[in-house]
Amino acid sequence: MNALHDTPVRPVLERLRRAPSIVDVLNIADALAGAVALSADKDTVRLLAQAVDDTSDEPTAIAAVHALGRAFDDDADAVLSDLLSHPRAFVREHAAWALNSRLPRLDAIGRLVALVTAGGFSGVLAQRTLETWSSAAAEHVALAVEGALASAQGPTVRARLVEMLGLVPGPIAGRALRHVADSDDEPDVVRMAAVDALGDRTGDQAATSIVARLSSGSGPLAETARLAMADLDPPAPSPGEGLTVAQLFLHADLDHQLTWTGKGDNGGIATLLVRLGDALERLPDVRRVLTLSRGSLADAVAAATVPPRAGHHLLGVPMPADARDVAGAWSARVTVRRNLRRLLRRGSPVDVLHLRMADVGTLVAAEVANELDIPVVFTLAPDPHALIRALERDGGLTRANFGDADEREHFWYRAKLVRDLAQRADRVVVLPRPSLRAALQDLLGLDVDDDPRCTVVPEGIDLSVTDAARAAAAGAATPALAELEALVAALPPERRGLPLAVSVGRLHRVKDMPAVVAAWAGDADLRARCNLLVVGGDLADPSPEERRELDRVTAAMRDLRPADGLILAGHRPHTVVACWLAAARTGRPGLVAPGGTYVSGSVKEEFGLAILEALAAGLPVVAKASGGPATYIDDGVTGVLVDDTGPHTLARAMHATLDLAASADADERAERAYRMVREHFAVQSMAASLAEVYQAAVHRGQVMA
Repeated sequence: MNALHDTPVRPVLERLRRAPSIVDVLNIADALAGAVALSADKDTVRLLAQAVDDTSDEPTAIAAVHALGRAFDDDADAVLSDLLSHPRAFVREHAAWALNSRLPRLDAIGRLVALVTAGGFSGVLAQRTLETWSSAAAEHVALAVEGALASAQGPTVRARLVEMLGLVPGPIAGRALRHVADSDDEPDVVRMAAVDALGDRTGDQAATSIVARLSSGSGPLAETARLAMADLDPPAPSPGEGLTVAQLFLHADLDHQLTWTGKGDNGGIATLLVRLGDALERLPDVRRVLTLSRGSLADAVAAATVPPRAGHHLLGVPMPADARDVAGAWSARVTVRRNLRRLLRRGSPVDVLHLRMADVGTLVAAEVANELDIPVVFTLAPDPHALIRALERDGGLTRANFGDADEREHFWYRAKLVRDLAQRADRVVVLPRPSLRAALQDLLGLDVDDDPRCTVVPEGIDLSVTDAARAAAAGAATPALAELEALVAALPPERRGLPLAVSVGRLHRVKDMPAVVAAWAGDADLRARCNLLVVGGDLADPSPEERRELDRVTAAMRDLRPADGLILAGHRPHTVVACWLAAARTGRPGLVAPGGTYVSGSVKEEFGLAILEALAAGLPVVAKASGGPATYIDDGVTGVLVDDTGPHTLARAMHATLDLAASADADERAERAYRMVREHFAVQSMAASLAEVYQAAVHRGQVMA
């Protein structure tokens, strides 16, 4: 046998190819990289290059690209550089990422700059690699970006290249940034990118002078300059008694009234952070809670100039208009990082930063926390792992189409981010789920039982909201109940007086509201028993994701009309939704019969706050028999657990929960569910448990009892 067949990398490649699932490939990929690091030669590089071109096994192809990044061999550098021009976009993307761990290669710089120019997630990864390389090859990178800028057309592309220049140290980039910032011929968005970058150039008096002059004007350019001035003159810490806790969810529009619940990405996590922040701030050991989410430029200017006092503060991180959804927000990496750094400095001292979600906010917040020496607590969930497993099981995701899906959803990058944070965080919080240790071992390849940093903390809901809603539903009509009554009254007379099946959540493919609609619409007996109320989504101005889900809802209705019993209510404030859940339980005279139900069609549910709220309102629920809901739903008593969310399965489960709601002991079942939530899943209990975790994170190195 020749050397190509003798390489120790081959058995690991074969193991990847035989792995039973894509999630297993994700978890084994590091083994391939490790084998390559120990035995890289020309034959190994050739074998990996062949794997990259295997169109039938795209997860293994991606693993091979990253393994090339671990090969200490000039041939590997040459292959990775060539892959930047590969015809398949996902290969180019992963090559740009893999080069981040290599020494600068001059023939790759121009190709990376071209990816930055093109934008998208590939451009973000190329930008990160060029930023890393700039520490050793600043002149080469700066000249390449300047050359691209000289011929670039359009403000968006020019702003992107100026942003890249802002990440390059040295006089060449600094001179170019000052020129752009001071040029009246450039569009404001391009000048704003330059001004934002000049805020990082402390000690550059010419830059400070330009920024100071521009900050005296008005409009977005002046506001950006005022933020840059705050960076050039960072505040001194303002210590006080008690912890300052920062928590982040970048993709929500937050206010204390939770007005935007269910719109866009304003889901359960947005509701949780507001309610949790309020509960934390009431604890004696907590002085301040800083909840960071997206906001306006004006909000950021105000937050950068006024240090937050004691209390719970909702602080805004400016986001470009084209980067407000989770998938598109990666392109805002640099501006998000600067704004998070600015807010955390202004709130200094911040004692602990709690991160969730595998998104751009978590990525850059972890970088800023490391820079500012802030301890990190990370809530570990098998995301995107559980989603990948579900999509693969349903046949929508295969080894042959994974690359294109990964290009859209960034599965590989998010999985790596979750794993890295789980390993580096000072403390790790995990959510309850059946067979927790086995599930996390299977999905993430991590053993949490032997890790003293890990603590299981259930999420919680604010029962004062539920209690107020239950009291309102038992009395005269309130504005919230009047809204519900108006929606039901718009149905034909024969549809009035039926119970409600309710589903609440974002219009997002993971929540799969169309599956709920398909289950109800496809079962004539179920339609005869109840109307279906779907709460969530921006119906007036839907995002692209919401539009796709609304189109799927239309398809699921087949020949039916909404007047046949489907009520699409759109998003509503959290307190309104709570009232509607309570009314589905008690009914509304002449319009809604008592004895409604709640149904979740989610592909995956890490915990399920809306499901808990429905249980607390007294509704029997339908939810998937995995993730969080399986730990608190008493199957056949307080709800029905299903193995899948196909239409026939959901329809049978909805029939079963309607039977539970109509049973002689329905009141007893409802009270049992409420007591369970009150005793185990109140947000105050969650806050108290997390406060202990935060104290342990602040005192690094100490093991919790």
